[in-house]
Amino acid sequence: MIGGSVPTAVQPRHRGCPIRSVPVRLPRQRGELLARREDGRELHHLVWRLGPGWRVCGSAVLGGGIGLRDWILNAQVPGGYPRMDPDRHLAEIAAAARLTGTGAGLMTAADVTAYTAADDGGVHATATCGLGVRGWAAAPDETTGEPPRPGTVNIVVTLPVALTDAALVNAVATATEAKVQALLDAGLDCSGTPTDAVCVAAPAPGPDGTAEPFAGPRSRWGARLARAVHAAVLEGALRQP
Repeated sequence: MIGGSVPTAVQPRHRGCPIRSVPVRLPRQRGELLARREDGRELHHLVWRLGPGWRVCGSAVLGGGIGLRDWILNAQVPGGYPRMDPDRHLAEIAAAARLTGTGAGLMTAADVTAYTAADDGGVHATATCGLGVRGWAAAPDETTGEPPRPGTVNIVVTLPVALTDAALVNAVATATEAKVQALLDAGLDCSGTPTDAVCVAAPAPGPDGTAEPFAGPRSRWGARLARAVHAAVLEGALRQP
C-alpha cells in the first residue's frame, strides 16, 4: 500500500507514540485502523500492510515517487502541526506500528476515523477528507503569513493488476480528476486543498514484464479507479459542515 524509504528499525525520538489496535478491522486492501497517544492527544492512523511485490506511485511526504513499497500509512496529526520533520515523524509512527521495509506515509489534520471507502471491479479507494482550507488549484498569490487552517484530502487506491510506470502516473492523475469531480458534485466551490495527496498501489510486473499500459478515465482499470475515488471522496465531502 505504499511509498518511501524507511529503515527497518527506526527508533522513535519524539515523545509518545504507543500504538493500540482499534477494534474495527477493515478489509485488507482498505487498511487497518490504529490509534495512538501523542503528547496527550488521542490520534488515529490507517495502515495498509502491502507486503513484498507491490509498487506505489504518489505524492506522499515519506516515500513519495514510484517504487517498491511494503506499506502505506495515513496518519492524523493535530491542526497547526508543530513539527518541522514530518518524514521522521511518520517513520516513528511506522516503527511503533511495527511496519518494516520501505513505505509511503501521508499526513492529515482530518479525523481519520471518518474515512470513506469505495470499491469498483477490484479497485479499492479510501479517502480522508478535511476541507476547511479548500480552494482552487490555480488561484492568485495571496500570501498572508497566517498559518493555514486544518485541511487535506488524502486518497489511497489499490489495484489488483500491475501497471507500467506511465500508467501509475496516469492513475494518480485520474484519481485527482475524480476527486475534483466529486467535490463539485458535492456542491463545493473548489478543486481541493493545498496539501492533498494521492497514493496508488499495484502489484509489481511479473518476470515477463506484463503490465497494464493505461490508467486514464476511459481505460478499463482507470475507469474503475475513477468511479471508486469519486464515490469515496463524494461521501466524505458530503459529510463536511
